[in-house]
Amino acid sequence: MSVDIRNSLHHWVLTGALILFSINLSSIGGAQAWMYNYSRGPNQQWHEARQWCQKHFTDMVAVQNQEEADFLNIQLPRNPKYYWIGVRKVAGEWTWVETNKNIPTEAQNWASGEPDDSVDQDCVEIYIKRERDTAKWNNEKCEKQKGTLCYSASCTKESCSAHADCVETVGSYTCKCHPGFIGPRCAEAITCKPLPDLEQGSHHCIHSYGSNRFNSSCHFKCELGFRLIGAPNLQCQASGDWNHPVPLCQVEQCPALNHTDFSRGSMNCSHPISTHSYKSTCEFRCDEGYKLIGQGHIQCNHTGQWTASVPICTVKKCPTIVSPVVGNMTCVDTVEPFSFGSQCDFTCQEGYYLSGDNTLTCLASEQWSQPTPTCAVVQCNSLQAPLHAFIQCQDPVKQYSYGSTCTVQCEEGFDQIGTNVTTCSSRGNWSHALPVCKAKRCNSIISPLNGSLSCSDPNGPLSFGSRCSVTCDEGFLLNGTARIECTSLGMWSTDVPHCLAQRCATLNSPHHGSIFCSDPHGEFSFGSRCTADCEDGFFLNGTADTECTSAGTWNIEIPVCLAKRCPTLKSPPDGSSFCSGPHGEFSFGSRCTTTCKEGFVLNGTTDIECTAGSTWSPNIPQCLAKKCPRLTSPSHGSLVCSDPYKEFSFGSRCQSTCEDGFVLNGTANTDCTSLGTWSKAVPSCLAKRCPTLSSPSHGFLVCSGPHGEFSYGAYCTSTCEDGFLLIGAADTECTSAGSWSREMPQCQARPCPLLDRAPQRGKMNCSHLNSPFSYGSHCDFECNDGFWLKGTSAVACNKSGHWSQDLPTCQPVQCEDLHVLSLPLSMNCSHPLGKFNFGSQCLFTCEDEFSLNGSALLLCSSTGHWSDSVPDCIGMSMGTMWLLYASTGAASAVAILGLIGLAYFLKTSFTKRGKMIMSEEPTWGDRMNPAFEF
Repeated sequence: MSVDIRNSLHHWVLTGALILFSINLSSIGGAQAWMYNYSRGPNQQWHEARQWCQKHFTDMVAVQNQEEADFLNIQLPRNPKYYWIGVRKVAGEWTWVETNKNIPTEAQNWASGEPDDSVDQDCVEIYIKRERDTAKWNNEKCEKQKGTLCYSASCTKESCSAHADCVETVGSYTCKCHPGFIGPRCAEAITCKPLPDLEQGSHHCIHSYGSNRFNSSCHFKCELGFRLIGAPNLQCQASGDWNHPVPLCQVEQCPALNHTDFSRGSMNCSHPISTHSYKSTCEFRCDEGYKLIGQGHIQCNHTGQWTASVPICTVKKCPTIVSPVVGNMTCVDTVEPFSFGSQCDFTCQEGYYLSGDNTLTCLASEQWSQPTPTCAVVQCNSLQAPLHAFIQCQDPVKQYSYGSTCTVQCEEGFDQIGTNVTTCSSRGNWSHALPVCKAKRCNSIISPLNGSLSCSDPNGPLSFGSRCSVTCDEGFLLNGTARIECTSLGMWSTDVPHCLAQRCATLNSPHHGSIFCSDPHGEFSFGSRCTADCEDGFFLNGTADTECTSAGTWNIEIPVCLAKRCPTLKSPPDGSSFCSGPHGEFSFGSRCTTTCKEGFVLNGTTDIECTAGSTWSPNIPQCLAKKCPRLTSPSHGSLVCSDPYKEFSFGSRCQSTCEDGFVLNGTANTDCTSLGTWSKAVPSCLAKRCPTLSSPSHGFLVCSGPHGEFSYGAYCTSTCEDGFLLIGAADTECTSAGSWSREMPQCQARPCPLLDRAPQRGKMNCSHLNSPFSYGSHCDFECNDGFWLKGTSAVACNKSGHWSQDLPTCQPVQCEDLHVLSLPLSMNCSHPLGKFNFGSQCLFTCEDEFSLNGSALLLCSSTGHWSDSVPDCIGMSMGTMWLLYASTGAASAVAILGLIGLAYFLKTSFTKRGKMIMSEEPTWGDRMNPAFEF
């Protein structure tokens, strides 16, 4: 039994006990029947599982509803690691990977508490035969190893035509035709009825799938002067009917013309096709006395429009005339304004008179009977301005004529008596007499106190232009302008000035003192008396009282205030005093400042002052050594100090040291300065750092350090990825010397058993991802011509250091068994590689009195076929038999030598083909064995 037959029977035995199940996949649409498959081989990562499904079947199972999940839970065997399904997180959304569509929330079938937010858990497994949450989903890392679950579809690209959807049925498929197509493969388009010819028109069609068949489209158009009634484009629909009725061509119709549309004239029309239709013509003429406006001949064109509008007959007209300026015109028109027979009458407005004929008539010659008349303005007498005034006129037409208005304005300082505006009337008279101008008066004034007043009045007492002078009595000064004048506004140019008492120089209070004055005629004026007084701490040096005389001077100068004195001061021990006296050394207000030597601070008040009681306010302070802030030992270190004065005071020095394994970060020594601060900050003790470590290639590094990464006391552990072995110690520690206790290990790929030769009569090509024949290595196998591969065509070195499959062998190709049932034909065969295998040769002979019809030697080729068909034997004549006997001896010898040569050639070929060939080309993945289908 051949290998292909054995594999086929094995497949049907596995699947015979299972059933076909049709599941309605609503997200894809229609009833779909899938054949499910699962892998019984090693568990795989998600990406490896999908590649295997796409290679051997259609894709991974999507699991789109609970009914499908429950069915799989019943049929699938339990896998401790469960099964991958075709669901992944893509761009943050859970997605069916085959259709690349997001999964609606209601279609997601998560187990309780899932999906979680763990990092990189983007692939989905289904719990099969689990005690809790069975047939539910769980998100996992895609690198995990789980079972593979695939499906196969019945539909292919060749199942139906391009005008159909292939719909899965139970174990088969049907073609669902697109609208407009019929037939088992939906390849034939539906036919519509033929279209008739169009009178006065034509049509043009495009046939996508045959004449008058589905989707055929026809465009209709009419001749010039005709209009299409109906749809211009028709299309054959999926129902077998055209989408619109066949259209018609109708002659273009122009708007109807009536005789009433053309007045004061006559119209004559002709209609060769239809009344007022395409090619109809009309002629127009006007009555006597009227002229034609427009075209006298028009025609209906192919667009259904007249070539021109209907003309009109208009009456002849005279030139337009207008009313005279400031005049009126009244016209009577028989037809239109200013047309033949129109008559116009003229009048002038008030204040104007008419010059010319008052009536004009429009004649048949299109001219008026007389020139247009005009209106002239009425004139008044000229005017003279009154005394102390000037006059200003506005003349809308001409000077001193009707409508002129004149305004009289008095000079500055004069008031108007009478109306100041007069107008020229339509009778030639002024409306008012001109006014007179009278000088303005100012208020009465009186002489100031302690003074006298004298005035001059050119225009009347205390009126515009009056001038007055003011003088003061002896002992007083004029406060203001001596002369005042009555202005044009009827107001004095300024107030009447006052006479004020003579002033003495302003007195200032003595420095550190004050003055008190009595002023009968104003501050510091004649008769004022002032008394001086001193502040506390000062005494008066001079006479206290003084008086302002009539000459404007003080009879006695103001005295001064001198500061009181305090006792002389001395500097305190270990310090010095500096004094400043605004009023003299050690006098009232003097201030003394005490300072200490460097490194000492003042114990008491820095400044003292001389008081008004001639005593110093506080005692002299003392000088004490300065203190620095208290210091503490650094963490993981100690502090030792020397103190020449007091602990942590000026002159103290402290030194820091660190424990073993730590180094000082900063300056070891610091001094307490004269400023009361330390010269340097206390340094810190930092753990010594070891060289930075990195993860071994194909490995991981995990470190923990109490004092920081890669620092004293840090502890690091190295591990390797799956498929790699750790070479060296896994753990190392950062010592107090700043070096690692052990060197970093390496991760080497886990080795597989060495493949040192190809299968006999075959070839082997290997590629090595890491080291030769280690994890990641792949080897492909193929056989020489005439041999077939028994076993897998590719093996891979897996993470456990084992080859994924047993190595294959090359078996010779087998030809059909040959049989000779009876004489006179006989057969003699040799089988170097097995009975009737590649390389077998068979020699055929016939008994005496018979001749061979066909090839005497048959060879089994590398394709598994014999070089020719089995010959047969036919009878010979007597003459032919004698010739045969004569040549038998020589022919026999030649045949034997030929067989020996052929055997040697075949042996040489097999020896050459048996050499092993290795290459670095990529190999195939792990072989998977489909365990069931349904």
